[in-house]
Amino acid sequence: MISNHVSEDRRRALRLFVFAGLGGMVAPLNSAALGAEHPAIVYIRKVTADLFAAHKQGTVSAFLPPIQRHADIEAIAHYSLGQYESRLSPGQRQRYYQGVANFMARYFADQTRHYRIAKWNIGEASQDRNGDMLIDSRVTLMNGQSYSVVWRLAKRGKGYKVTDVKVAGFSLTYFQRGLFVSYIREKKGDVNQLVAVLNR
Repeated sequence: MISNHVSEDRRRALRLFVFAGLGGMVAPLNSAALGAEHPAIVYIRKVTADLFAAHKQGTVSAFLPPIQRHADIEAIAHYSLGQYESRLSPGQRQRYYQGVANFMARYFADQTRHYRIAKWNIGEASQDRNGDMLIDSRVTLMNGQSYSVVWRLAKRGKGYKVTDVKVAGFSLTYFQRGLFVSYIREKKGDVNQLVAVLNR
């Protein structure tokens, strides 16, 4: 199992993926604060609503559609291969992308019982020097605990896609890459074995 290669700190951060969001790379912030009704904030409200609906059901089939709809799966998938990205053959790409989405959905469904959400509070939006949008938010659980969640959005066409989320300071896509790279390394650099296990 891929998840056997992650430390307890990484397990905690990845479990927070259940309510926090989806994956990408972190860049410095240029704090140009934007209005509360910026399209990026409107979009994040839709993302959190879709994830909350999936969270209530707690199934793989419930999580998969919002992941496919809102995450930049291709960017996340390529980043997650690290130094092994060049070993992914063109013929395996679509299967790999689907496997990454499946991996996220399975993990969220498995871990959702640990984190029962009471509410989301969406904060301000800002733009970094690369043009990505960063949205501050806070999640409050049923037990009263709360966590800072920062979403990273990249412009895609006329809208946005989620490319990373930081939960309590942890970049979740970075941790996903650690899992994937560790697994591939154990398999002597064979990316095909990762593709196979993601699609089981």
